[in-house]
Amino acid sequence: MIYDVSIVGAGASGMVLAIALARENKSVVLFEKNSKVGKRLLATGNGRCNITNLNISLDKFYSKNRKFLRDSILDYKKIEKFFNSIGLYFTSLPDGRVFPMSLQALSVVELLEYELKRLGVEIVYFEVEKIKKQGDIFQLYYNNSNNLLESRIVVIATGNIANPKLGASRSGLDFAEFFGHRLTPLYPSLVQLTSNMKNLKKVSGVRVDANISFRDISIRGDILFTKYGISGLGILDISPFLVEILTKRRELVLEIDLMPDISERELFKMLFSSIKEQSRKSLDIWLMGFLNRKLIDFILDIDISRDIKSLSKRDITYIVSSIKSLKFLVNGTKGFEFAEVVRGGVDTRDIDSLTMESKLVDGLYFVGEVLDVDGIRGGYNLHFAWSSALRAKEGILCSIR
Repeated sequence: MIYDVSIVGAGASGMVLAIALARENKSVVLFEKNSKVGKRLLATGNGRCNITNLNISLDKFYSKNRKFLRDSILDYKKIEKFFNSIGLYFTSLPDGRVFPMSLQALSVVELLEYELKRLGVEIVYFEVEKIKKQGDIFQLYYNNSNNLLESRIVVIATGNIANPKLGASRSGLDFAEFFGHRLTPLYPSLVQLTSNMKNLKKVSGVRVDANISFRDISIRGDILFTKYGISGLGILDISPFLVEILTKRRELVLEIDLMPDISERELFKMLFSSIKEQSRKSLDIWLMGFLNRKLIDFILDIDISRDIKSLSKRDITYIVSSIKSLKFLVNGTKGFEFAEVVRGGVDTRDIDSLTMESKLVDGLYFVGEVLDVDGIRGGYNLHFAWSSALRAKEGILCSIR
């Protein structure tokens, strides 16, 4: 039997595309190397699955080819319509993040899997090891190349190399290169940052709401100090702007405002007036009324056992500056093993932005994270997965009608 479409990878984009094509009575086979479909999807949004976002706009996505983004990303309503059609309904938060109403990633995976089975999509639980094209037919080899399956269309939906514990691999990138596609450089993104600053162990476990700045980029979010460096949602959010720079420089400096809701002037006045009332206290005891005790040692390079009545205006200015503009040295990231997504992938200049078809090989399509498209945190990466799948569906239907 020659299938209409073979999809390599039963993750977010692969499952949606398989369902969309099967609904059009196309014969579809879905390859998955893990023992269950949607394994990585189960881990998204801390198990709740941040499925998309109400505020879809191009500035939330990155690709070296911006034109590709303009054409390929669908609006929110089209994604909602698809999921409603499989019985999944959404709820949203004030910041625009959208989740399944059940608040369970399991609901998303189970409903997608149910629809795949209902439509008769064949799922092959083996990794595709080799793909060849003979004339107009693709040949896919699996199970130690002992098995061969043929189809008219092949879709690479393997994802990228972030978080290998959930099954990520280079296979899709390797297939792309085999068929002559260029790859853009790969960087871990939405990832924790490392540092070799002294005394990090002393502040490990401290979490603060802060403003994080680098050059003209400023992000508000929580920070978690760790033994290796710095984590938290605020750090994940700023990491996409840093990862490429960190491959070219040994170190960069983040400015962290530990009290973003109060100005330097207001903080100075608060501290100065407090001295009169608390004059008998030592500096460390006094500052515990304002800061986490562990942070006091970390951010101040002065004798914290001294009496606060001995502090000069210059000393207070120094304390204010240390709190409002902590210089934090970053020397790297935690890498692809801990990254949520990858920046870089199959060069989208070689991909049709409306159909996801290769411009180099007829009948070869790419969807999802294997492409050089990534988004900020908040449901945008999954939104692109769904968008690219539904774009590919239209392209494939036009190709094999």
